[in-house]
Amino acid sequence: MAFLATLGMLVLYASLFILVFGIAGLIYYDQTRIHIPPGIEYPGKLRIYHSIIQFLGFWALVCEKLGICHRYKAIATFYKVIPLKKSPALITKNLLFEDIPVRVYWPKTTSGNRKGVVVIAAGAGLFGNIYMVDHHCRYIAEKTDSVAVAIGFRLAPDHPFPIPVMDCCTATTHFLKNAEEYGVDPNRIAVFGECSGGTFATAVCQHLATKKDLPKLRGQVLIYPVLQAMDFNLPSYQQNQSVPILFKKRALRFGTMYLTGKRINLEGLMKNAHVPRHLWAKYRKWINPDYIPEEFKGRGYVPMEPAPFSQELYEICKKGEDPMFAPLLAEDDIIRQLPKTFLLTCEYDTVRDDGILYKKRLEDNGVPVTWHHIKEGFHGITYGFENRLLEYPTLRSHYEHVICFLNNL
Repeated sequence: MAFLATLGMLVLYASLFILVFGIAGLIYYDQTRIHIPPGIEYPGKLRIYHSIIQFLGFWALVCEKLGICHRYKAIATFYKVIPLKKSPALITKNLLFEDIPVRVYWPKTTSGNRKGVVVIAAGAGLFGNIYMVDHHCRYIAEKTDSVAVAIGFRLAPDHPFPIPVMDCCTATTHFLKNAEEYGVDPNRIAVFGECSGGTFATAVCQHLATKKDLPKLRGQVLIYPVLQAMDFNLPSYQQNQSVPILFKKRALRFGTMYLTGKRINLEGLMKNAHVPRHLWAKYRKWINPDYIPEEFKGRGYVPMEPAPFSQELYEICKKGEDPMFAPLLAEDDIIRQLPKTFLLTCEYDTVRDDGILYKKRLEDNGVPVTWHHIKEGFHGITYGFENRLLEYPTLRSHYEHVICFLNNL
């Protein structure tokens, strides 16, 4: 019996040894495959961010393989178990806006009608929730003396496009109609979104722009938004396709899962085989590498012709033409009704050029734009905000531009 017990312990220790060194080997292998451009300051931070994301993805995949839950639901659950910080300067409440869960943040100081800021989470419509944007909401509410509202929209793949973004429209509409109940001036409400949250924020602004029975939104803050699904070979898609955190293939995988609720083969999509000729002709006036300034083409951009058109792929992805999914495709009469815009882009971001093209569209239609470009920045630079160990060293200086914009609305 003693021999068997000893043998069992040896097997256990050997298994743990293999597991630990196996994971370490996978991390090392993964780190050697990613591309960290020399222009990125503090590359060690980005490597840490990437490792955390990879580990979270591995854990989520294990949950799916064991039949516990879908991988994206596992990621959403991970964010829910992180304790929310409490601010002595704020009152927070979980409420419902037309059956949509929201979390509202009020400054404790007495004031007249405040500004309101609707905050929409990233997560590609797959795992974003109110817990992910708690730090954004607290920071905005405190720094701008605003009432911040985080929206808990439903998620794909159980609720694919357009359900998540329409939940955001519903909750924002409720806030506009009932702003005074929350101590907010209905004419001083802005929307804020990062990554796909920026996509949703843009879509909400466009959707509500023509509503005559609602107060007009005062501003929109878009942090490296994803805005089109036509051309996946724009300069930034080519230059930054292997730069973490948002690899080109990862962006397409998330986007198609949100759009269709299922996984699809991405090879044709990577080469733009999903777009018929008549759509290229229609939308080249807005989505065109010729409109990207030359300064953004110097790191290996090569003009590419689309792969042969795939009707099957088009049928799967054709809902991606909807401006609620791809706001860059909205017509000019919608664009010109949009509010003042703050737009942040990062040099080493796969979707950088979406923001640059949208900036041009807004300016061409007379919409005031404040553009802040982070030359050393990458997609996900806000990761670790308010965490002393993880926060990117220059992040707060960049966020001051956001706060300044909101304070001036």
